[in-house]
Amino acid sequence: MPAMQLTNGNSSDLTQAEQQLLVRIRRRKAELVNEIEQLKDEIAVVTSEMAKLESQDEAKFNSRQKCLSTGKKRFNMDPKRGLEYLVENGLLKNTSEDVAAFLKKSDGLSKTAIGEYLGENIEFNLKVLDAFVELHDFANLFLVQALRQFLYSFRLPGEAQKIDRMMEKFAARYCQQNPSLFSNPDTCYILCFAIIMLNTALHNPNVKVKPTLENFISMNRGINAGKDLSRELLTSLYESIKQEPFKINENEGKDLMRTVFNPLQEGWLWKQGGRYKTWKRRWFILNDRCLYYLESNNDDEPRGIIPLENVLIREVHDKGKPNVFELYSSSGSNDVIKACKTDGEGRVMEGRHTVYRMSAATKEEKDLWVKCIKQTISHNPYFDMLTARRKKSQPH
Repeated sequence: MPAMQLTNGNSSDLTQAEQQLLVRIRRRKAELVNEIEQLKDEIAVVTSEMAKLESQDEAKFNSRQKCLSTGKKRFNMDPKRGLEYLVENGLLKNTSEDVAAFLKKSDGLSKTAIGEYLGENIEFNLKVLDAFVELHDFANLFLVQALRQFLYSFRLPGEAQKIDRMMEKFAARYCQQNPSLFSNPDTCYILCFAIIMLNTALHNPNVKVKPTLENFISMNRGINAGKDLSRELLTSLYESIKQEPFKINENEGKDLMRTVFNPLQEGWLWKQGGRYKTWKRRWFILNDRCLYYLESNNDDEPRGIIPLENVLIREVHDKGKPNVFELYSSSGSNDVIKACKTDGEGRVMEGRHTVYRMSAATKEEKDLWVKCIKQTISHNPYFDMLTARRKKSQPH
């Protein structure tokens, strides 16, 4: 049979037509084998080129991610320089809208650094603040909910003027999106600070006498263009704060010991040791009528806490250090100041200082620290700011 003859490779018994067909089949087979080899070579070339492109894309992606990570770290150390680095490397457009979106939506940014940048009284920063606030949607939100959302997106700076400016923007945005609630944005502004102070008073263990609902209502009388806000609204606000205090961003460990009020002042100072009179650089935080000091501004826990109770502050002359001031007991120069610190193993120890001596880098910084500590010892400076705003909101 022809099939057997083909299988055995014997073509002598084939007809001329069958032999011609066999030649064509063999020729076609050779062509197909050659085409297959060519395709293999082409596939190998394409695969190699794709691998190179993927490698290049991965390198570009890794390079971009590395630059972005570096930019974020630089921002956390110095917001202005960090943003300049990101713009120079093409990761950010130098527009207020783009910078605001970066601050609002990026992970890994220090909330404190965001607050410092937004609080600057510089034309571009003010535009970024406007754009940043507009990225928040407060429509149909209860005031406490809106305030929680706003204060969670950054950390309020310590300076009263910066806080005033930022809370004004919040109040204006909230009233714009909820136009029927208050007579004017000043009412919203005052009420926001009343809520913040209520939160601190109710949930700060240093505050021994907790305000009642009646205290809160009385505190806010006449703030709505000379009229009272509804008792129902104030009761709802009071109960909301009482049941759920403001939460802070737990990704920033050092902020865990801060209230929503944030530091009145913070920064680097040199601190003189007690037993050994050596100077060590420490990051100080003034808040909650206490002075905290940490080894670094990125530390989770303070090395020491100095409650500003029964103490006084004075400027002193020190031959070895400029711009020096110290805390001392108000009851006597030899009395130990009530304080605590941690040792090298993290154990809490009672402080044994009769004075705490600090040195600032400049006279201006020293004067600011002395002023802020004096204010903290005597009264809460935010009440002055609220008093001025209340007067402004009253009808003439």
